[in-house]
Amino acid sequence: MIKELKFFLYLLVISIFFFLTLKYYFSDINKKNYFRSIIKIDKKIIEYSHNLILLNSDTENITEYVKNTTEKNKKNYNFWKLINNND
Repeated sequence: MIKELKFFLYLLVISIFFFLTLKYYFSDINKKNYFRSIIKIDKKIIEYSHNLILLNSDTENITEYVKNTTEKNKKNYNFWKLINNND
């Protein structure tokens, strides 16, 4: 008997927890607070973006292009020959 009551009590507590959580989550108060927080964050982003300092770009014409040379006189190495060659 005690085991069944204990099981029923656990089940009751879990179900009440889920019920109250879902009730608050889908309530109008929670939705209103959520949208208000989104609007506040958007306003802060806009405010901070206006206060940013813009720096001039000093990275123009700093790249150097290297010409790739393909020499035909390259020595071809084979991996196994390098291991076997212990000279």
